[in-house]
Amino acid sequence: MFLGIDLGTSAVKTVLVDDMQHVIASRSHALSTASPRPGFSEQDPRLWIEATFATLDALKADHPRELADVAGIGLSGQMHGATLLDADLRPLRPCVLWNDGRSAAECRVLEQRWPALRATTGNKAMPGFTAPKLLWVAKHEPEIFAATKLVLLPKAYLRLILSGEAIEDVSDASGSLWLDVVKRDWSDDGLAATGLSRTQMPRLVEGCAPAARLTRELAQRWGMAKQPMIAGGAGDNPAGAIGIGAIRPGTAFISLGTSGALFTPTEKIAANPDRAVHIFAHAIPAMWLQGGAILSAASCLAWIARLLGAPEAELLAPLGARPHAPSPVSFLPYLAGERTPHDDSDVRGMLDGLSHGTDRAAVVQAVLEGVAFALADCRDALASAGVVVTEADVIGGGARSGFWLSVLANVLDIPISRLADSDVGAAFGAARLGRLAVTGEPVAAVCTQPPRVETFEPERGLADAYAARLPAWRELYRPRRGSETPHAREAR
Repeated sequence: MFLGIDLGTSAVKTVLVDDMQHVIASRSHALSTASPRPGFSEQDPRLWIEATFATLDALKADHPRELADVAGIGLSGQMHGATLLDADLRPLRPCVLWNDGRSAAECRVLEQRWPALRATTGNKAMPGFTAPKLLWVAKHEPEIFAATKLVLLPKAYLRLILSGEAIEDVSDASGSLWLDVVKRDWSDDGLAATGLSRTQMPRLVEGCAPAARLTRELAQRWGMAKQPMIAGGAGDNPAGAIGIGAIRPGTAFISLGTSGALFTPTEKIAANPDRAVHIFAHAIPAMWLQGGAILSAASCLAWIARLLGAPEAELLAPLGARPHAPSPVSFLPYLAGERTPHDDSDVRGMLDGLSHGTDRAAVVQAVLEGVAFALADCRDALASAGVVVTEADVIGGGARSGFWLSVLANVLDIPISRLADSDVGAAFGAARLGRLAVTGEPVAAVCTQPPRVETFEPERGLADAYAARLPAWRELYRPRRGSETPHAREAR
């Protein structure tokens, strides 16, 4: 038996997987996020531990025999968060999350200090990444920066609690802006540019490699017969790729979780940081993931549901199985700023084209279309780097909506497929990494593609209508960087 633990933004999800790769059980526990100031996004690391333990305690209560047989554990986690620990390995402050936009000014400082940043990391400095966050802390909370003895990403902090060891995998480390993405090792120049050194970083391993064992005390708490091996694990998108067997060039996937992404595996790096194309080491050796990321995806649907005071399912039901035409309303999904292709932490969302005749269905459809149009921007940014996506599988909670997948197929003008168990993709991928760390099996033998349960093909007339709509949608974006933003004023 194998466990996969996915430390997400809105919840921790844990899955129990047997030797035949069947999900025996899954449990989740919700997480809350704090926004102490506009554009700030933080979580208390203690919440991650409480939530993880709650899922494992629940599995112990309901499946004690299966949990006792667990041999390997894989971890997946929200990427980029800055968890700062003191000399006693206690958090010094709440974790600054991936969707926090406070460090826009520090990104410019970092690129000036480290001219080789883009060539080394394959990415441009953006507020979502970890390194600029440390420059912000150094400037605005110098006493905390001075006390920082260890910097961990969220799932590495979870592993520290589970095993007592500070270890990170190279895929998650890629999102820190401290990793030499070709060498798959920390960059001393990058660390120095933020006033840090290797002594403040965890040890690096590949995602499918053995990393550390669960402590004896925790193994006893959950009734495990032996101390399971914990794999290197992966960031959430690389883990999602492992979960759906996206381990070869030519495969692509879309993640519709709190945030969104369009990624494809590559055997070589074709960087295009000017358009905010992301490059991460994959969770398996000698492979990388290249793609675009948007900061708000399924969270946009959650937002409109809160705004209208109705459950998401109730909002989606009147839309039917497929769109018949684009909504007359347009929506920019930039509720927390945007990454690919704009790299704009200050831009915000918009509903355009409202009238007295606008009904709830038109607004909800526009929200789904806005996310799809943003993913079309990611597709085009990838194409500018020479990576052409011809079909994609979808993972994440948004994959449950057939209407949304039909919108995606027509906006992107490619076949879009829903996979079996697509909503547990990252946790399932983590379980696969836990298995590989124990058995040493060939990656291809374990990381197979789950069955495609439904494929949504583009419809020519509808796809053409969306293609005609896309340029006008893009014209709605107006960067605010021509004037001084709140972040810029604060940085002065």
